[in-house]
Amino acid sequence: MLHPMEQNSKLSFFSFFHLKRSMLSLLFSIPTSFFAFLLLLLLSYNAFTVFSLNLPKSPLLRSPPTLFNLSSSANSPLFKNSHLPLIPNTTQSLSLSIQRARRVKKHKRGLRSVRSEPRSPVSLFHSRLRAFFNTSSSSSCRVRFFVTWISPLKAFGEREMFSIESLFKSHPEACLVIVSKSLDSHTGTRILKPFLSNGFRVMAIAPDFGYIFKDTHAELWFNRLMEGNVNPGEVSLGQNLSNLLRLALLYKFGGTYIDLDVIVLKSFSKLRNTIGAQNFDVRTGKWSRLNNAVLIFDKKHPLLFKFIEEFALTFDGNKWGHNGPYLISRVVSRMNGRPGFNFTVLPPSAFYPVDWRGIRGLFRDEIRTKWLVNKMEQIRKESFAVHLWNRHSRKLNVVKGSIVDSIISSCCIFCNT
Repeated sequence: MLHPMEQNSKLSFFSFFHLKRSMLSLLFSIPTSFFAFLLLLLLSYNAFTVFSLNLPKSPLLRSPPTLFNLSSSANSPLFKNSHLPLIPNTTQSLSLSIQRARRVKKHKRGLRSVRSEPRSPVSLFHSRLRAFFNTSSSSSCRVRFFVTWISPLKAFGEREMFSIESLFKSHPEACLVIVSKSLDSHTGTRILKPFLSNGFRVMAIAPDFGYIFKDTHAELWFNRLMEGNVNPGEVSLGQNLSNLLRLALLYKFGGTYIDLDVIVLKSFSKLRNTIGAQNFDVRTGKWSRLNNAVLIFDKKHPLLFKFIEEFALTFDGNKWGHNGPYLISRVVSRMNGRPGFNFTVLPPSAFYPVDWRGIRGLFRDEIRTKWLVNKMEQIRKESFAVHLWNRHSRKLNVVKGSIVDSIISSCCIFCNT
């Protein structure tokens, strides 16, 4: 007779054996299609974990890299990936990543194109500029013009050349400084040779941002940009740097700044501390928007200081015009009438007789239409210059008999070339 404990143990063993046989019977009774489905699920899961994408964060969501890391470095913030969960629409996300990568590449090119000359105890920019101003005769260089050209040399064409031509036609004794890295070259000198050969004073010089921006709010902003603490945004960095550069040049040296899509018609000699209105509100009799394509200011003018301060404090690289014409309008609306800020706002007819929406009309040959006849008469009497709004007119041809054709005929120096 078995001991009770042994009997219980034997019963447990037979129960476990019977349960095992029952489970196996149940398992073998399951259709093979179920096992095939289960195997397919396991394979799918395995493929998911192996091939799932770890998408990097957009570089534009972080501060941009410093200028010195832009060439290519595995340690650059642009190449530090943060793993994100797989999102449903991988095609769309990859497309967005490609677009963002292109924008980052564009900003890299922008930074490379405006890189300053190497820092030195004595700024080469300062030395060359002072030599240029001082080697001219005593009566010269009292009239100083500045332009900036941040674009590649191949983009410098006939319209830009004619802008310079019209400037010297109205100001033959002026000194023109073209702040441009691309034009400060052997090829750039060859482009400007017709003016130099005819005795006009023009110089192309690469910018030294450290020197030009020194002791202004621009210096702090630019240092932050170089350190990667400013997001350049969607708008061309070169365009925004040109907006700041023109303000700093006038603040440091005084003179006149013009864009290279501005045709000069008359002498600016009677203008001082002047801005032009782009739009005029007929109801109120006041300007509604200013523009920065033509700026005429004394050295260290307090309004220029405020412009530079506004740029540094409110910079937004994602809004076109925010750091340019709209900035000028914002600051002037606050400073207008305050003591110590003496300046003049000229009506649109002075520099912007036609806004960007009507610029096409100046290139047509419909000279006999009432609007064009009146506009030509207004330009002849009231305008110091005409802004051609390159963004909207650069692809237009100059038609014989058009207003632009008439302007070219009256403002050219090299008329037979």
